[in-house]
Amino acid sequence: MRSHPSSQPSTAGPLLQHLQSKAFAYFQCETNPANGLVADKTAPDWPASIAATGLALSCYPVAVERGLMSRDTAIKRTLATLRFFRDSVQGEHPDASGYRGFYYHFLDMRSGRRAWQCELSTVDSALLFAGMLAAAAYFDGDGAEQKEIRETANFLYQRAEWPWAQAADGTLGHGWHPQSGFIAHSWQGYDEGLLLYVLALGSPTHPLPPAAYAAWSSTYEWKRCYDIDYLYCGPLFTHQLSQAWIDFRGIRDAFMRSKGIDYFENSRRATQVQQRYASDNPLGFKGYSEHCWGITASDGPGPATRKIDGIERRFEDYVGRGAPYGFDDGTLAPWAVVASLPFAPEIVLPTLHHFIHTLQLHDAHPYGFKASFNATWPGPSPGGWISPYFFGLNLGPIVLMVENQRSGLPWRLMRGCRAVVDGLRRAGFDGAWLDAGKRHA
Repeated sequence: MRSHPSSQPSTAGPLLQHLQSKAFAYFQCETNPANGLVADKTAPDWPASIAATGLALSCYPVAVERGLMSRDTAIKRTLATLRFFRDSVQGEHPDASGYRGFYYHFLDMRSGRRAWQCELSTVDSALLFAGMLAAAAYFDGDGAEQKEIRETANFLYQRAEWPWAQAADGTLGHGWHPQSGFIAHSWQGYDEGLLLYVLALGSPTHPLPPAAYAAWSSTYEWKRCYDIDYLYCGPLFTHQLSQAWIDFRGIRDAFMRSKGIDYFENSRRATQVQQRYASDNPLGFKGYSEHCWGITASDGPGPATRKIDGIERRFEDYVGRGAPYGFDDGTLAPWAVVASLPFAPEIVLPTLHHFIHTLQLHDAHPYGFKASFNATWPGPSPGGWISPYFFGLNLGPIVLMVENQRSGLPWRLMRGCRAVVDGLRRAGFDGAWLDAGKRHA
């Protein structure tokens, strides 16, 4: 079995280990061990999220390396998950688990059947597949269980029929309902769809054509905000999620070649814009500063309209908040700051210190950071209103992006994944490690 190098020393090592340990506890405790499904959030009787389940599969290797889970336990948990998806019902029935190799966004925690009449989700299936491929890359031993992990993960990824989900304009559709067919929206404009398109192009069995990536990237918006030029998308998580798995340092597609940067640098700039927006604080929300920022899709204190300090403000619940042009009601998400650690540690670490020590948002909670807080909405804590929930989709990126900063393990695993490499090349990427791999292929 190939060994995986341990982490590099870091002066922030104890803090980063603490962040990972608390966040990973969610996947230890909020998972059904019989089928590996992970609860979307910590609300009573809440269903599983296939995206959170994919993140869990990616986090198990990190947990093994960091001493948070034994290798044997990780193998058994991974196998239970993969066997469930292999054996679950695929078909047009409204209560199936999936169709055409894709899976429904939310599944019942126990039965694994479709929950809430939700959509068959392309992007959430991609996050699930990314977790499966990460597991296949990490569990590389000769034993029967590890071989089964690799074979099952590859089978499940290769079963997805990507061309079936392609919209008329060449982009990928958001999803499908058995009662009404395809959702009207497709993946357009820069966002977390980057990972989705790479995996769709990289399939050895049912790939999207490279023209689909060109159709998607033709909808990009390049903007200048606070004297920073970058590929725009408002919610901070959109600049992070694909890079939890894929190392975009030094590799470029046609769009980024034309701008002279890569997606990693673009995410650094998006992180800087978020900090500058909070420092500028154009809407006058309480608490915003250079050490208090992080606007993204998140839980919120609304929906409600309240007059606070003489200003009538509209607050929402779960919406796609963004900066500097998206919706902003004073709600910040600490986890999204953590997930920017590899891009801009010099501004992330002081902000985390503020969240943990000044606002006391982390250590008192079993899984670390709750989804979000809003200091403008009055509450008993220094952070004002605090979401009552933890979300798997928030905590997984903490584990992975902290590890990418510490050792690069998630990136290294996926650099060795043939599907990711093929998807990147078909999308027109070249440079850095991708070219080095071509020379050694």
